Amino acid sequence: MSTSASYALTERQYRIVRCAREWIAEHGEAPSVRELGAAVGLTSSSSVAFHLRRLRERGLVVQTWGRHGDHCPHCGQ
Repeated sequence: MSTSASYALTERQYRIVRCAREWIAEHGEAPSVRELGAAVGLTSSSSVAFHLRRLRERGLVVQTWGRHGDHCPHCGQ
């Protein structure tokens, strides 16, 4: 992992950033917090939120996609 001192990330934070970038490249949209957690091996969305907050504090913003409401954005159910 090659980062500057101001962006010294933990391995998990690095994986979150990398997975978010790969997800966007593959799907054309940001992952949800749960999708991002599943991609990096975290089952708790609060754990993912913790890491996202730490990344923001370091100046890195990882965009996530929140599902608002009860309907799936893809099928409408």
